[in-house]
Amino acid sequence: MAQRIAIVDYGMGNLRSVEKALAYVAPSALVAITAEPEAIRSADRVVFPGQGAMPDCMKCLAGRGLGEAVREAASSKPFLGLCIGLQMLFERSDEGDTPGLAILPGEVLAFARAEQTREAGCKIPHMGWNEAWQVNPHALWRGIPDGARFYFVHSYYCAPRDPALTAAFSRYPHAFTSAIARDNIFATQFHPEKSSTAGLRLLENFALWNP
Repeated sequence: MAQRIAIVDYGMGNLRSVEKALAYVAPSALVAITAEPEAIRSADRVVFPGQGAMPDCMKCLAGRGLGEAVREAASSKPFLGLCIGLQMLFERSDEGDTPGLAILPGEVLAFARAEQTREAGCKIPHMGWNEAWQVNPHALWRGIPDGARFYFVHSYYCAPRDPALTAAFSRYPHAFTSAIARDNIFATQFHPEKSSTAGLRLLENFALWNP
């Protein structure tokens, strides 16, 4: 039976490009965008994307009654968070002082809070290609060189309370966590679906991952 990959649709995010990228790297899988809690629960793998403002994303997630299904998926099956889908896994965000799903310990901070970011002349949002430096070996890094470049669009970054969560860091100009990993969860601040060869390889690795 073909594996089922559910892309969570809570009304925010670039879902079609994620769907197309996954269908390309996993042609035998059934890739579906869904706003149905039961479809998320019954999927073999779950992708949790996001784009926009954290307060709006959390409001839309609650409005569609998907929060509990996402929590269950994050505790039980291969789970990939993308961009705001990474940030929402943490306890709170500076953006509107918004509570997150509190699946992971830590918070989401604004780049503008860091004085060195302003002094270095770095524009906010952080937009464009940047290196991701791998912290530890992981199945999703297979075939991806350390320091590979990925595409970012964000003004906030996660600050995990447990340093062991950090799977990669990037610099803008100071180091920030750009990917996290714990058990069956992997999540990236960058957009693999917009990141050419390295991004497609990461998505392919996710489709094959058996944590």
